[in-house]
Amino acid sequence: MRFRTRPVGAILAGGGGRRIGGDKAIVELNGRPLISYPLDAVRQALGHVAILAKTDTKLPYVSGVTVWIEPDARRHPLVGITQALALADGRPVLVCGADLPFVTAKLVQRLAKANPGRAPAVVASADGVIQPLLGCYQRRALEMLRRGAQDVSRPVRDSVAALDPVLLEVDDPNELFDVDSPADLLQAAAMLDRRVAPY
Repeated sequence: MRFRTRPVGAILAGGGGRRIGGDKAIVELNGRPLISYPLDAVRQALGHVAILAKTDTKLPYVSGVTVWIEPDARRHPLVGITQALALADGRPVLVCGADLPFVTAKLVQRLAKANPGRAPAVVASADGVIQPLLGCYQRRALEMLRRGAQDVSRPVRDSVAALDPVLLEVDDPNELFDVDSPADLLQAAAMLDRRVAPY
């Protein structure tokens, strides 16, 4: 990939985390901060990654990672995506939610290398259902996503679907499992335990 077309990796960590009790990025999953799982996958795939966060977002210490501050005016995932696109110097942005612990570097590479043609984004999906917080967004998506971010009542999935993105079907739907609540955290821990359990 040429430099100008190589995506910038961005982990979205600016959400309030109300359902999980706040500070989602530092919630522990099997002894590690939740954000560390997608961060490792994106960094392994792309080499460099930034974290999108609010000024008051609590983050674990991570060496060698830039933190991009998004506007404090609204807590909306599209704000993080648009801020990343605005700061990426015209390059595409590979975004991944901080609460996606099962994303793999292989999937990130597939998204980064997919050729969207004239589509403004390539977004991960499972059985045709998109995960809008895991995708590679082109600069041309910026203005439409900015408009979507103004309507806080509109689901993020609907705003991203309006882009008519290319959908990239994942090999394992668990890669799109997101941790939004204490129950999700317990389920994710059980899923991790099953992955490392001896046969």
